[in-house]
Amino acid sequence: MSFGQGGPPWGSQGGPDGHWGGGPGDQNSGHLGGSAPDWAALAEQAERSRTRRRRWLMAGGGALATAAVAGIVAVAVVNENGSQAADKPSDSLPPSSSVPPDDKDPQPTFKDEPPPPAPPRDFISDASRDKAPLSAKTLYPTRRVTINDHPYKLTKTDSSKNCAAAAHAGLGPVLTRNNCTALFRATYTHDGIAVTVGIAVFKDAATAEKVKKQYQPNLVALPGGGVPDFCRTVTCRTTANSLGRYAYFTIAGRTDGQASGADDKKAQQAALDGSNYAYARVLKRGKDQSAAAAKSPEPEKSPGSD
Repeated sequence: MSFGQGGPPWGSQGGPDGHWGGGPGDQNSGHLGGSAPDWAALAEQAERSRTRRRRWLMAGGGALATAAVAGIVAVAVVNENGSQAADKPSDSLPPSSSVPPDDKDPQPTFKDEPPPPAPPRDFISDASRDKAPLSAKTLYPTRRVTINDHPYKLTKTDSSKNCAAAAHAGLGPVLTRNNCTALFRATYTHDGIAVTVGIAVFKDAATAEKVKKQYQPNLVALPGGGVPDFCRTVTCRTTANSLGRYAYFTIAGRTDGQASGADDKKAQQAALDGSNYAYARVLKRGKDQSAAAAKSPEPEKSPGSD
């Protein structure tokens, strides 16, 4: 069938209103008459429209591609300058071992040092740890001592495992009841005053503290080395105290046999000096054992060794 025939049989009058329906400027508008549309011209016009659309699409796509390439180049430049982190998967980054360390952050260092030793009081508070030699010689080692700026001369020492034998009726039962294991005495003289120091030994610090609280007079004064009997039948100055598993006592009075009452400042000072010296000697014992432990730490017990 050829174009131009087979259309609506409107005759020479055209459509109902006598027109095709083309708008203003339409090249195919006009009366139908008996002629067919110019199909070649229509095809050429459609082809030109398609060509224009393809050009616009290609131009727009090229602009988008150019913008994308520019963005990739910008990212590459930023990463090359090192001002941003690399936009790469972790498996493409260099291993940590190849990254030089930051000298600004020093690494911590650790020293393989043994723990500090126990405090001195720990060694003198329990018989199981207090293992250093113990005698009158270790407790009273020198012939002359200065205590609180007062010079004293050692005249006599004594040690007894029968603690009650070196104590009067009040103190003896206290020592026995608390299982005193030894009593070490020493006498010092200064300016007409004699003072006897007695250090009693117990199993632990709690027992020694109990003896201090239960104290009753007196320690027996120890004569000898040119010092006559003193503080036998007259009033004298006394003290009682404890440190660790040791309780220590003093008794001080005049060597001429005179009483030393509350107003006798010299005898009172001698009793206090003797007490301070006993404290220092017992504490020195703990310090020596602590220092020795620091040089040769006790080996740790393995599980189940007990």
